[in-house]
Amino acid sequence: MIKVGIVGARGFSALTGLRARPDVEITAFCDLNEDLLKAKSQEHNIKHTYRVFEDMLEADIDAVWIASPMQCHVPQAIAALEAGKHVMSEVVAGISIDELWWLIEAVECSGKIYMFAENTCYYPYVQQVREMVRKGLFGELYYAECSYIHDITDIIVYPNGKRSWRYYWQLGTHGAFYPTHSLGPVMQWFEDDRIASIAAFGSGHHVRPDLRNEDTTLVMCRLESGKLVNLRVDCLSPRPVPSTVYFQLQGTKGVFETLRGCGDVNKIWFKGMEQPEDANGRMYRPLSDFTDYLPDRFKNASEDQKSSTHGGSDFFIVDDFINAINTNTQPECNVYKACEWTSVGLLSALSVTNNGREIEIPNFRKNMPREEQFIKL
Repeated sequence: MIKVGIVGARGFSALTGLRARPDVEITAFCDLNEDLLKAKSQEHNIKHTYRVFEDMLEADIDAVWIASPMQCHVPQAIAALEAGKHVMSEVVAGISIDELWWLIEAVECSGKIYMFAENTCYYPYVQQVREMVRKGLFGELYYAECSYIHDITDIIVYPNGKRSWRYYWQLGTHGAFYPTHSLGPVMQWFEDDRIASIAAFGSGHHVRPDLRNEDTTLVMCRLESGKLVNLRVDCLSPRPVPSTVYFQLQGTKGVFETLRGCGDVNKIWFKGMEQPEDANGRMYRPLSDFTDYLPDRFKNASEDQKSSTHGGSDFFIVDDFINAINTNTQPECNVYKACEWTSVGLLSALSVTNNGREIEIPNFRKNMPREEQFIKL
């Protein structure tokens, strides 16, 4: 039986997945908010509660689900790893490049499982497109667009009027501070490639001049192969969106694009695809026409599994974490990918404030030499 402790109420999004596993028991919950601690533990019948994270690490648990504010992720992950616990960390991995070096070192020294909880990688349509890429339907990939558009101005102040952590660690910074929801799926599609450099540009301050973060940040990512990924992060602009994430994937044989609103759907087009044009001259077909390419684990999911949060992704991400622990095998969303995707946001701030200067992304990998653990300008 794998005993799991959760820190931060955000971790309850994994509840369905954790409780679907007969080999998992949620035995502890930690949060600074005593009222929330009491309410959540009673609601979900969790026996042991803690306000001090280090106290929970001394309890009889095997793994920790870190769902605290982002500035706590690395300190808590390192403390958990040093205490001999496996770690699932919510995004982003860290808030500074130095933290990323510390995190990698801690994972390598501990021998424990570290998994990055990038749930967009587990959206069924993301995995469906991935299978189509692997089957060669898109030909050679060479360009992608991705964005995270989510107005968070209503949650940067707590109900009591005090500024929340998001005011400082998200909208109080420059650059694309929250890139991983967008980059995760794209970098899975560009399998075996990595982000080699970035150049970032900010739109300036028009919506909320009182905040440090630019209204919109665009980051052009150049992959090691020379291919391009265009990333947009915008958590300020007032606009209706059907989803917080958007993707477009372009290959030599076809293109995939997610919904844009007004009744739109995830759609796809391939060269030579026989499909009559609609009234607007478009020849896309719904991605749902290609469900044969959906991996079996998603295709055969139960209704409970499909109903888990974030489009059903939170069940499957739990499944991979527990399987990684049982097999003692680092998961696909490992510490190196967590650091690569997170570093894009951190270094975009440096690029934005230096007029879009191109910045190299470190080649995060196992046993990375100390002499490479620097940012070069």
